Amino acid sequence: MFWSDEQLDASRRSWFSFDEALCFEFSHHLVDGWRADLEVGFGGGTAEHAGVGVYEGQILALLWGKAGLPGLSTGLGHLIHLLCLDSKEAGMNVRYRVELSQAERAELRVFLSGGEQPVRKLKRAQILLAADAGASDGVIAASVGIGGSTVYRTKRRFVEGNLERALNERPRRGAERKLTGREEALLIATACSRPPEGRARWTLELLADEVVRLSEHGSLSRETVRRRLAENDLKPWRKDMWCIPKVDAAYVARMEDVLDLYGEAPDRQRPVVCFDESPSQLIGEVRQPIPAAPGQLERYDFEYRRNGTVNLFVFLDVHRPWRKVKVTDRRAAEDFAECMRELTDVHFPQAERIRVVLDNLSTHSAAALYQALPPAEARRVLRRLEFHYTPKHASWLNMVEIEIGVLRSQCLDRRIANRQQLVAEVEAWERQRNASGAKIKWMFSTEQARNKMARAYPNIKDKES
Repeated sequence: MFWSDEQLDASRRSWFSFDEALCFEFSHHLVDGWRADLEVGFGGGTAEHAGVGVYEGQILALLWGKAGLPGLSTGLGHLIHLLCLDSKEAGMNVRYRVELSQAERAELRVFLSGGEQPVRKLKRAQILLAADAGASDGVIAASVGIGGSTVYRTKRRFVEGNLERALNERPRRGAERKLTGREEALLIATACSRPPEGRARWTLELLADEVVRLSEHGSLSRETVRRRLAENDLKPWRKDMWCIPKVDAAYVARMEDVLDLYGEAPDRQRPVVCFDESPSQLIGEVRQPIPAAPGQLERYDFEYRRNGTVNLFVFLDVHRPWRKVKVTDRRAAEDFAECMRELTDVHFPQAERIRVVLDNLSTHSAAALYQALPPAEARRVLRRLEFHYTPKHASWLNMVEIEIGVLRSQCLDRRIANRQQLVAEVEAWERQRNASGAKIKWMFSTEQARNKMARAYPNIKDKES
């Protein structure tokens, strides 16, 4: 760029290379009443570059017949004077022309119509397509929602490099990692080990101090420890309580028995019913809650009154949108026996045999019916029942567990003060859910179990060898 009234002499200014070429990227310029195509070269170098130009606003006057340097006139022999208000703007006044090939356009369109991508990369693709279509930098900046400098840099990287360079950012150096690979492995091993004596779990500070003690570092920040643990998906201060079953042949046999029942076609004469129980607390208010109002949530006091507990027996038809919840004071053998009698005489009186899926609670047995009912009555009920037990520590196989979770989230997730209110609320929920046709969509089959749990099955080949 040049100061006012200076001739075009690139060799006199240190910020231009001797043979740097610029061209005016427009075809018509008014020269003393004449229009002429304009090309500019510096220091006798190439007069035209395919992707570089100068903004029209730089041209203040095209004077006819002035003395000048050789090679710096237009095709008609005119001298050119330029003005740049600030030398810092010189770089931004160079115009880069984006001309995409057909393959590059297709690649950008596929990229924009694909899946999730970084926002910056998407915007650069939009800039290149818009520039290729002939849009000005101002229009591109306004439509894409970025600054003019971003448009300029993207076009420059494309002209000076290629499409890959224009779309992607240059790698940033950043700070060197403080921990070496060996020290990072030491940190991970420490985080997976037992915490020091007197502490229940590892913390970031404890881990940092331990790595300092075991390495040559004088100090280590908790943030460095946090980042290395996050990269390895480690959270040593957290624990999950989990039921760890013993998966053996007995486990597999019961699991496949239940899964086969779920996979059968519906049969009204031989329905499959899942059964389980769940306790529920009766909790009353000490102070009256304040109802919600516009701009204010409902508020209730943290103090509450315990009014005892009740038990919920839940039945669920596997193949039909039906469930039944019975509220009792206990879950003794007598209560279980009464539930089974109601299942045969009230809920499925026409069924030949009812197959019941249940867990291994001590009261869930044929003996419970003999404890509560006369022998003849117990035998009559049992003739129409067929018990199928889930494996020990595998209540997830009982479909009714899912329904109990729905009951708790939709109906019982609040304070209910007494048994009468609980019965009324549960009956209302039951009617609505049955009327809606809601069913549990079970996705786990016997074939999937054999694929996912293959190691738990007995290995016949090892025994034969």
